Amino acid sequence: MQNVIIIGAGLAGLSAAVTLAKENISCALISLQNSERAQSVLAEGGINAALNTMGENDTVQNHYEDTLRGGVYLADPNAVQNLTGHAPEIVRWLENLGVPFNMTDSDIMLRNFGGQKKKRTAYARSSTGKIIMTALIDEVRKYETAGLVQRFAHHNFIQLLLENQNCTGVRIQNVYTKQVTDFKGIVLLCSGGMNGIFPGRTTGTTQNSGDVTATVFRQGVKLGNLEMLQYHPTTIGISGKRCLITEAARGEGGRLYIIRNQQKWYFMEEKYPELKNLMPRDVVAREMYFVRRELGGEIFLDMTELPEIAWEKKLSDLRQEILHYLAVDPKTTPVPVREGIHYFMGGIDTDVLHRTNIKNLYAAGECTCQYHGANRLGGNSMLGALYGGRKAAETIMHTADFKSEENQSYTGKIFPPASPVLIQEISQILLSGLGIVRNQNDLQTALRELEMLSQKKVYSFYEQNRLLLAKAMLLSALERKESRGAHYREDYPEKNEIFRKTAIAECSPELNIRISFRPIPEKRSDA
Repeated sequence: MQNVIIIGAGLAGLSAAVTLAKENISCALISLQNSERAQSVLAEGGINAALNTMGENDTVQNHYEDTLRGGVYLADPNAVQNLTGHAPEIVRWLENLGVPFNMTDSDIMLRNFGGQKKKRTAYARSSTGKIIMTALIDEVRKYETAGLVQRFAHHNFIQLLLENQNCTGVRIQNVYTKQVTDFKGIVLLCSGGMNGIFPGRTTGTTQNSGDVTATVFRQGVKLGNLEMLQYHPTTIGISGKRCLITEAARGEGGRLYIIRNQQKWYFMEEKYPELKNLMPRDVVAREMYFVRRELGGEIFLDMTELPEIAWEKKLSDLRQEILHYLAVDPKTTPVPVREGIHYFMGGIDTDVLHRTNIKNLYAAGECTCQYHGANRLGGNSMLGALYGGRKAAETIMHTADFKSEENQSYTGKIFPPASPVLIQEISQILLSGLGIVRNQNDLQTALRELEMLSQKKVYSFYEQNRLLLAKAMLLSALERKESRGAHYREDYPEKNEIFRKTAIAECSPELNIRISFRPIPEKRSDA
């Protein structure tokens, strides 16, 4: 019997499990794959913390300000203050767990990352996510041995169990035996981003299907800022997805260029002389879109001038990856790159304590709309997952009403997942409206096409959920009549402070979708 049910076993889920287990609170850790296959393993560049080990007078206040500015002031300042304030302690905790960060002679080495003027990103070569996940997996195993964490890998989320708008547990299916069980207890969703909504177009695993978010949305959970999709500027195409070329490549000196008048034009350096190629990701991706539209041809990432030590000590994994997939050596040859969907700033709406609008339901990690506003800074994703999982667990410990109930077998009907054909059709419609540059005509056309698709036939429960989520994403983008961060409207190209609010999507029991805007909270003095 478990007190808390965690859906997802990536960084957020593992962080929550450790936090609970330390206080002798048991949990079930439920995931479709083992932790070794979680999305968090794919994170490359590093984790941000104002450790100030590089002599640049960095502070947590600087980190706070950069995060708010990078997100174009759409994030809750109180949540961001908590995140950045705890960042140094979290990285030191990881160091104590044995994470082998790259080191100076005496301390953790930090590198430059986009949208930040200080060296603030701790890293372990270019495989930081994999290495941090390994340390967290080992830490969780201690509590598994003690019986405080019980793993249920290869189990699929079916739906929440709700009674009078209170969450009482989740319905789960074993993907091998097909046995369905109702797990009773407090629920924490750490189910990751919605990569599976855009198969072939994202850098993330499509095992993060978006079905958890779509299903809980249909069940009454509010979502926020669904229009905020981060396109990473530097990806390469491989079978079934986009492969990330970490921002660390530009942090170490990689340069973007396009051919103009038979010469290399390093356009980011000309347009943004201060941060150059390390502008926030939304800016870089948008500039790549514009120069390619103007000039045609490919954009290249030039890493040929990087020093040998950078390849040996910092980017060796990246070089091997590019050699493997493109048969190109980035030490000697510039690499053609394109923008790819990389991160979902929007998701399940929570307060600063990671509570949703449903009692006894919490959420943390990339499945939430929390710390990143309109654009996530590189290096803040793993931090957000680790801190978010911990914060949600602490909230549960201090406020939840634990009840002892036995799990129960379920023998009712289970609907099949969405068909691959429908998933592709929805993806193409969304991409036509939710590109790097958007406008009213494209969004309205996408909505009409989605409505026609919705009426094409009778769909299963999970297919209906996907269609509802897609509609909410398009409506959110249509209603935000401004340009802010990752959301760029060429018909409303300026930022409008009227819309410095969280776009909230709600689904009624009758399956009607409503978009409203909620003001950003004021910063508290005690945050």
